Amino acid sequence: MKTNLRQARKDKGLTQQQLADRVYVTSRTIIALEKEEYNPSLMLAYRLSLALEVPMEELFDLRENKEKEDKKYEDL
Repeated sequence: MKTNLRQARKDKGLTQQQLADRVYVTSRTIIALEKEEYNPSLMLAYRLSLALEVPMEELFDLRENKEKEDKKYEDL
């Protein structure tokens, strides 16, 4: 899933560990999210959004991700 998490975290001046602590996950989870290797649960996405003060739609670029997913289904 495409994400703007790394930039939002840096804009807030947080380390990966600091953000992880704020949303009750490990720094490995934040690393995986930033590398776009992991899709967060709805609750984790919400917690990240609140912690970074960025709407979920922007943080996870939901429009672009939806378009990508729609394209996969159209190709079936």
